[in-house]
Amino acid sequence: MESQLKEIVAAAEATIEEVTTSRELDDFRVHYLGKKGVLKELMKGMGKLSPQERPQMGKLGNEATQRIEELIAARKVWIKSRELDVRLKQEAVDITMPGDAFEKGHLHPLNLVLNEIKEIFIGMGYKIAEGPEVDTVYNNFDALNSPKDHPSRSLSDTFYINEELLLRTQTSPVQVRTMMANEPPIKVISPGRCFRYDELDATHSPMFHQIEGLVVDEQITMADLKGTLDLFAKRLFGEKTRTKFRPHYFPFTEPSAEVDVSCFKCGGEGCRFCSYSGWIEILGCGMVHPHVLEECGIDSGKYSGFAFGMGLDRITMLKHEIDDIRLFFENDIRFIKQF
Repeated sequence: MESQLKEIVAAAEATIEEVTTSRELDDFRVHYLGKKGVLKELMKGMGKLSPQERPQMGKLGNEATQRIEELIAARKVWIKSRELDVRLKQEAVDITMPGDAFEKGHLHPLNLVLNEIKEIFIGMGYKIAEGPEVDTVYNNFDALNSPKDHPSRSLSDTFYINEELLLRTQTSPVQVRTMMANEPPIKVISPGRCFRYDELDATHSPMFHQIEGLVVDEQITMADLKGTLDLFAKRLFGEKTRTKFRPHYFPFTEPSAEVDVSCFKCGGEGCRFCSYSGWIEILGCGMVHPHVLEECGIDSGKYSGFAFGMGLDRITMLKHEIDDIRLFFENDIRFIKQF
């Protein structure tokens, strides 16, 4: 039995050099030291030895096991080092080779114009106000002095969720929320998405973007409104831009007006871009109706204000001469790359 132990150790020492991978080393360990390995099988024969021989053979068996474990440990270190060298060579990076070119993204044209408009009004002391796209019928219509029979309330014009909730048709509900939550002076713009039941075509979309402005303070007049919008038009379309105010009607403002700017394409001379009129409509505005102020808890005898609203999509289409609103939502990279 002693000679068999020596033969097993000698065989392990002779074959360990042939083991070159972790998988082969594990097979080697199982062959010699596993529960059914050659050493375990041999040591099972100790039961046939005399009581005097067993201690000596147990010692020799432990020494053989220890020697094979040493061979395995030493070989494991060698294999790990070799595998690391192989992996490092395979994963080597040639730093002299040119890197892969990654195309950078950039802002959507709507965001470009929105940021420009924000910068203009922030420069005039306005803050940004936001509100939910799902709002109440009260905030969207009632608090804004909208008559119960106004066409905009019909199912053919507004997306209703239930009798009390809807997808906002304008960003004006943000003005209501702002006035109810804050004491004057108030000076905010509220950009955001709006929704109306429109057929999708080159100039209409059921989802669109608006930017509305609101100023409430003591002694605010129409002159403040005209000066503000005239400065805005010059900053956005150029210093030579002129503005024209035309009387109009909005339920939440009185008096109300629509604002035209001189055509920035022809300078007001008249061209195909402005339908040869020299003017382009850009927004609606007016003095905040006293009923709206009172509904929001503001004393209309002490405070007055003005409001204005513009379509971001329309402004962007005009500024960049885009002839189809659907291009904004189709995510065609060929279109977006132009900006």
